Amino acid sequence: MCLLALAWKTHPRWQLVMAGNRDEFHARPTAALARWPPPDDGVAAGRDLRSGGTWAGIGADGRMAVVTNVRDPLARQTGPSRGALVVDYLRDTAPAARFADGLTARAADFAPFNLLLADRDSCQFLGNHPAGRQALAPGVHGMSNGPLDAPWPKTERLNAALQGWITSGSDDLGPLWAALADETRADDSALPDTGIGLERERWLSAAFIRSPEYGTRASTLIALDADGQGFIHERRFGPDGSCIGETRLAVTAPAAGI
Repeated sequence: MCLLALAWKTHPRWQLVMAGNRDEFHARPTAALARWPPPDDGVAAGRDLRSGGTWAGIGADGRMAVVTNVRDPLARQTGPSRGALVVDYLRDTAPAARFADGLTARAADFAPFNLLLADRDSCQFLGNHPAGRQALAPGVHGMSNGPLDAPWPKTERLNAALQGWITSGSDDLGPLWAALADETRADDSALPDTGIGLERERWLSAAFIRSPEYGTRASTLIALDADGQGFIHERRFGPDGSCIGETRLAVTAPAAGI
């Protein structure tokens, strides 16, 4: 992911709601959202066919994970796949807090990342550039290619859209899809300075990025209740920004005793 808003324990029905966009080179091979085959049949996610990882997905028993990179042209960009962080957690059974604690010691081995891990009990943040670790408080949180809850214009707009959707009490996902499709660019005075130059900061300041080579490849909505039930819904886009596919998968918790 390159942009997301997440509501944790603030919606009357859904314990977790996540709305996010994945920006990537269009030439990078990718599999659409699907349930993965055994032994990973508890995982539902898209798949990066180059590294084998994913950017966002759900696992068994209400587990959710999402990762973004951190924009810094001077930082080391080598190391293990950041997408594997999501997959490793979704395959696991350890509580989110314990998994994040165990990952902390080797977080520096990876290129810069922000990682959110959720289960039925907590939502945990772990980042390595800068290093950070915290349990999320109830509320709406935003994350892009900078620190958690950094006041980047596109993050604040998406946060506001998610909060507005919650306040409305509506089940219509249209406002969330519209917010993810927003191509509004920020004023220069509000842009972050991440070391990539003003023109690229302008280009990347929109929630939805349209470009023949690099842009928004997928938008994803995830909603899970306190029992781990809900859905994951993905829309996919081509180089011209048009929708080229859509998948929605229901999430059901296993029956008691099974």
